[in-house]
Amino acid sequence: MSIVLDLAGLGPADVVAGPSALAELMASLHVLAEPEHHPEAADWAARAAATGPELRDELSVFAPLWARFRCRLFFPRTVPPVASLDEELTAVAELPKDGFLDLVAPGVLGSSAQSVPPAVELRAGTAAAEDYVRRCLRRSYARGELARQLVTAPLELRDRLLAVLRAADAGFFAEDWRTLRPALEDHARDVRRELAARPPAEVLTRLLPTAARFGEGERVRLDKLQIDDVKVAPRPLVLIPSARVWPHLTVKHEHPSCVVVQYAARGTTSAAQLTLRDLHDRLTALASPARMELCRHLLGEPITTSELAARLGSSEPQVSRALRTLRDAGLVRSTRDGKLVRHRLATDVIRRLGDDVLATVAR
Repeated sequence: MSIVLDLAGLGPADVVAGPSALAELMASLHVLAEPEHHPEAADWAARAAATGPELRDELSVFAPLWARFRCRLFFPRTVPPVASLDEELTAVAELPKDGFLDLVAPGVLGSSAQSVPPAVELRAGTAAAEDYVRRCLRRSYARGELARQLVTAPLELRDRLLAVLRAADAGFFAEDWRTLRPALEDHARDVRRELAARPPAEVLTRLLPTAARFGEGERVRLDKLQIDDVKVAPRPLVLIPSARVWPHLTVKHEHPSCVVVQYAARGTTSAAQLTLRDLHDRLTALASPARMELCRHLLGEPITTSELAARLGSSEPQVSRALRTLRDAGLVRSTRDGKLVRHRLATDVIRRLGDDVLATVAR
């Protein structure tokens, strides 16, 4: 599954990169709402969560907006993006009722598989509004209650959300942003230099670990748990580096103003990200009892193919085929020593698959 971005028609000025304080705040709130998905941020999350019970309760109410789907309200709608949180929140405060509804209603529902009526139809008491609230309620009580408040009093909900975001800023984000922003701005400056020298598709494949060129033309496939084909032009493409979004990659393309990609900036991830194909290949390689047995012999000192064959009672061609599968999946490293080639298990790679996997191989 993947999103394909068609970048054809984008000129040098149509792809911009820069940090967004509001998008970073949203990513941070996502970490607080789902800390079990972000063990790399456990220390930061513990400090940030040490807020008063009133703020924690309010953040819980609005948590559907920064769940996996990510509400479009938190992403830039102007080019270049504004890095000041105060300016971004002021722009939200100035949104008219229908503008706020159009941006927030899909986020409350939290699904790209279901369409949301335009704001003009989401009036309290209308059949469209009642159906929308029912669909949100089927997803969760929290979404249903938020949807009810949204269609009943959108501007009151807007002001309440702004108060929560400002309280979160005062409580923990402002200090965090002062630390994170300089590195993100330096990273964005490097990206802009690359964009000035290379085509956008080449820059994206170098920038995003799970991105790859796809088919003909300027098409880039992003490894995501959804299927979509997005023609970016004539809209600009906005690249938002983040220190808190890892391991997620967020693509928002429903708004007419621009297409946004929020990604983990270099140096903010704990390890290289795998594509779904890489993960499939590694798990498949370990699923074979014969290859698992071979892995156990490779845990110690480096060993040759002939010695492995002798230990396993197999032929050298059989062992060579098994080694090739493991090596192609990145699970075995082979080094030449004169005329001999020795093999050893890549335990660091196995460990990233999980402690239980490594323990199973080792026991």
